Amino acid sequence: MKPSDIRMRKIDLLIADDDKQLCAFLSAHLKQNMRYQIVTANDGLSAVDLTAFHQPKIVILDLSMPLMDGMSVLKKLREWYKGAIMILSATDEEQQKVKALDLGADDYLTKPFGIDELLARVRTLVRRFDSREASFDSVDPIIKFGDVCMDLSKRTVTKKDTELSLTRTEYELLRELASNKDKIMTHAELLSKIWGPEYGSESEYLRTFIKQIRKKVEIDPSRPQHIITQPGMGYRLIDK
Repeated sequence: MKPSDIRMRKIDLLIADDDKQLCAFLSAHLKQNMRYQIVTANDGLSAVDLTAFHQPKIVILDLSMPLMDGMSVLKKLREWYKGAIMILSATDEEQQKVKALDLGADDYLTKPFGIDELLARVRTLVRRFDSREASFDSVDPIIKFGDVCMDLSKRTVTKKDTELSLTRTEYELLRELASNKDKIMTHAELLSKIWGPEYGSESEYLRTFIKQIRKKVEIDPSRPQHIITQPGMGYRLIDK
């Protein structure tokens, strides 16, 4: 389906999967349970076009699609799309999951899955992204460490006066660490705060996003000076 075939309306969620029956099944449940306005795409090129046209809050993206595969779609979307992206895949290999997260996915769900699990994950993404403007009343709106400056009121991160481009999840994770400077944040604590209490075992999420953040804020990501790993525990942000 092309953008020109759809009259302009508010779209909450886009489902991109070449399985039309699955698209219809997911659409029906999401509409019934979350009252969402939904549009579907059955190939990668349409997924990119429809996302650009409608700017939905969430994109549910299958990795195996014609015309443009899901990884390519994900990479393309993350050049400009700021909403949440949930990956669907029949592959449960950690390497592929890490690659998807590395390219900017916010969640990864393996097929086959239960509809209740998918709905719960969508609700978690909605809560996260709807509450992203929540203020940290007890925290100074300006946080500095090294050459990095976070302005929590403007949601910007600069390094040597150059604004950094962070995905929303990267920003939320960095904000959590920076707002608790010098405090060890455990794996479980970070996963619960950023992804939700049901994500206690997805340690690869943290490893991937910490790696991405270090590339952007550290002088030498291989020898981090600010985001420090606490072996077997979690991470700590310090100001050297």
